[in-house]
Amino acid sequence: MSKEFEYPSEPIDRGKVLDKDDLERLGEFARYRDVDGDGIAYRTLPGTDHPLAGFFTRGTGHDDRAVYSERPEHWEENMSRLARKAETGKSLLPKAAVEHHPEASIGLIAYGSTDPAVQEGRARLMEEGIATSYLRLRSVPFQDEVLEFIREHDQVFVIEMNTDGQMRQLLQLAIPEQATKLVSLTHNNGLPTSARWIMENVRAREGA
Repeated sequence: MSKEFEYPSEPIDRGKVLDKDDLERLGEFARYRDVDGDGIAYRTLPGTDHPLAGFFTRGTGHDDRAVYSERPEHWEENMSRLARKAETGKSLLPKAAVEHHPEASIGLIAYGSTDPAVQEGRARLMEEGIATSYLRLRSVPFQDEVLEFIREHDQVFVIEMNTDGQMRQLLQLAIPEQATKLVSLTHNNGLPTSARWIMENVRAREGA
């Protein structure tokens, strides 16, 4: 017998959402206005029963009220707000999961579905006397813990399932003075990453 679905007892925090009463009290709604200075604008949910609730979601140039604009000052304001939003996100998004080994000079960085293979690969490498630390990314932009992890290790392998090694490139941009120690391990044959593949590639490129 399947268990009946149970809704969470605590309400979900949906962030900066304005409801009908909020709109009535405020008397206006500017979709992209940075009221709090953190880059995160307030929004309304589809179906909110108030004439101020509707807005255009624009991918083109716009002002803070979502009105189309080609004015350079509006473009600059949008870019500055998005930069503040990304900076604010560092304190709100999930932090990286870090497993330090006290004797490790090698660090492994991975994310998503590669995690089980990385865990097993680390165990197999340890059996051969190769100690590694491991950082599992859980959000971008990168928090200070991610950059510190790179600084703490002599060589850092970035394990990902794509051809271009895009995460390694993003990390190099974030910490250019440490870029040369970041080694890209890309698994791109259409099959899941395996512990054996990780072990063989780390072993082959250790110290290279």
